[in-house]
Amino acid sequence: MTKSVKRKSHWPAWARRGLMENIATVLIAIGFLMLFQPFALSLYTYSFITMLAGTVMFIIVSKFPE
Repeated sequence: MTKSVKRKSHWPAWARRGLMENIATVLIAIGFLMLFQPFALSLYTYSFITMLAGTVMFIIVSKFPE
């Protein structure tokens, strides 16, 4: 007699909440590092866009299944 193991979700492993939230958090952290570095003006310029993209990604990914 074999028992079938049910998965929580049919979503692929790369599209689940845990991994994608970690990627979004790293993206926000990179944006902060770009903001606080004193060397390159171009990094400072794009830091807001990077943090905004990470924040929007985090908000969207928080709706994904576990």
